[in-house]
Amino acid sequence: MEIVTIIMAVFGLIAVYEPLLNWWNRFYRKHQWKKFSNHKQLYHQVISRYFRYYNRLGYDDRQKFLFRTFMFHKSKKFHYVDVRESIDMPILISAAAVQLTFGLEKYSLNFFKDIYVLKDDYHYGFYSRPFQGHVDSSGIYFSWDNFLKGIIGMTPNCNVGLHEMAHALAYVNFITQTDEDKRFKKEFRNFSKVARPIFQSMQEGDKNILGEYASTNYHEFWAVAVEVFFENPVRLRHELSSLYEALAKTLNQDPITNIIPKKAITA
Repeated sequence: MEIVTIIMAVFGLIAVYEPLLNWWNRFYRKHQWKKFSNHKQLYHQVISRYFRYYNRLGYDDRQKFLFRTFMFHKSKKFHYVDVRESIDMPILISAAAVQLTFGLEKYSLNFFKDIYVLKDDYHYGFYSRPFQGHVDSSGIYFSWDNFLKGIIGMTPNCNVGLHEMAHALAYVNFITQTDEDKRFKKEFRNFSKVARPIFQSMQEGDKNILGEYASTNYHEFWAVAVEVFFENPVRLRHELSSLYEALAKTLNQDPITNIIPKKAITA
């Protein structure tokens, strides 16, 4: 009888867990939205100055974009190394993460608590070449000079913010499995069926819009493909249409038509 009681109690907890979790999430979002309202105008001013992606969104989607940026920002600790901190920096870096994940349910990249902002190119580990950014277990790193060049369009087909956030997105889904987005993981398998042959042909010497760096390894191929998907979507769809379509399904958005399924972007 005691065992039966325990089993019934366990099943009872399972039955109420999801409704309670959903209630708590709604309550938490509502509470955070009140806080966000005091910062909304600032976030809009900063992001609209640099992000064409944001400026093309409709009103409702802009509100969700701003709220997600606010939530991402407050969930991270930003460290500034040899660079003067400004109010724009964490907002713009957070917005880069939100742009990448706007079509996904999971957007917080919650394994990463620390983001490091350095002034310009830096050296990392035993590598001889300088880095513009990288991702490892200690956090997400950006060279601010290169990040800024990317978001203002000074470096064609190159956006360090999107590049490193693409690495971070893969990291939390496939390495740490701490912030898994089921839809993303499912579609990434289909993406790889299209992407692997292109990557292999590039390693054999074929050239395309992605550029030579994308052939370094498959991790870099993914991150570069994400950059070009957002920075030069028309040409990517023209030259590598199957890759473009695979990316659109994987990220659940289309930067050409600006279509983001509503059910995917619940704040």
